[in-house]
Amino acid sequence: MQIRYDPEADILLLLLRDLPPMDSIAEPGGIIVSYGEDGEPVSIELLNASKKQWMKPGLVNIPVLLTA
Repeated sequence: MQIRYDPEADILLLLLRDLPPMDSIAEPGGIIVSYGEDGEPVSIELLNASKKQWMKPGLVNIPVLLTA
């Protein structure tokens, strides 16, 4: 998974799989989920990320839970 932030567009992008999107659905709250040909999600876009405090400019803190 890759995480990208575009400060000019204020979009936080979560790339789940390295496949081209075939379809997308805009969810309430400024969230766009893109799906691959197999119907599974390939990316999630969070619009207005800093305004909704999903992304704080200058600070990135992503907790990761590892399972055995």
